[in-house]
Amino acid sequence: MRTVPLGISASSTAINCSASARTSLLNSLNLKKPTPSSSRVPNSSDEFSLLSFSKPGVCRASQVVDLFPTVSPEIVVREARLEDCWEVAETHCSSFFPEYSFPLDFVLRIDRIVGMMAGFSIPNGCRRTCLVAVTGSSLDQTFLIGTQDLKIGGFDGKISLNKGYVTGILTVDTVADFLPRKGPLRQRRTGIAYISNVAVRERFRRKGIAKRLIAKAESQARSWGCRAIALHCDLNNPGATKLYKDQGFRCIKVPEGANWPQPKTSPDVKFNFMMKLLNTSITA
Repeated sequence: MRTVPLGISASSTAINCSASARTSLLNSLNLKKPTPSSSRVPNSSDEFSLLSFSKPGVCRASQVVDLFPTVSPEIVVREARLEDCWEVAETHCSSFFPEYSFPLDFVLRIDRIVGMMAGFSIPNGCRRTCLVAVTGSSLDQTFLIGTQDLKIGGFDGKISLNKGYVTGILTVDTVADFLPRKGPLRQRRTGIAYISNVAVRERFRRKGIAKRLIAKAESQARSWGCRAIALHCDLNNPGATKLYKDQGFRCIKVPEGANWPQPKTSPDVKFNFMMKLLNTSITA
């Protein structure tokens, strides 16, 4: 792994470094050393008041990332592989069931792994894949072992020697379990992909990872020949609703008296059905 020598170390109050390093950094940032008042003795942390804590317990790490963007981890979105199973289950459970504690959380993770491996059987002609956003990995530097077409459940059967750390997940398929059936025979709809199980680990949220996952899902749907992509969004999650609307999804009104299928969750949860038309001429 490539390292970036910074020549400084972070503490709980400020960034400490040598006087020459401080002067160099201040000059590069165009910051001026504050003029001490007559009632206060200046100290070495004055020069770095921008980076210090304004309140006890409040971290300013994002400011350090802004100063040194090269140390921010690279996020790669790809198909999930077998080695990702535990982290995919962990991301799912910690996002949707954060109130669970040991041993229930452990049992739930095992249940999710079994469900993903055994429950990914799909009807003939349908497609399903699990996408993951990983950090600490690069598509250009990934060494894979395994055959190209091996699939186990929704997971790629290849093994990577530098798989990275799973920060977000998403499932996309053409099974159409939660899309309204068509015709008197209630046939499955074709040409529409469906997104589900979108989750990002708490400490990686608001970094654009969900947008990256959605964009990859749309690209995958286009490669399957889909003309549209759909999802259900919890009515009590305005942040997610805004995210999807910003990505081009629109709410579809369910006809009065219609019995459209919905995800099997708590009966008290109400959903928005959202859809986006895909420009199949675009390839990502």
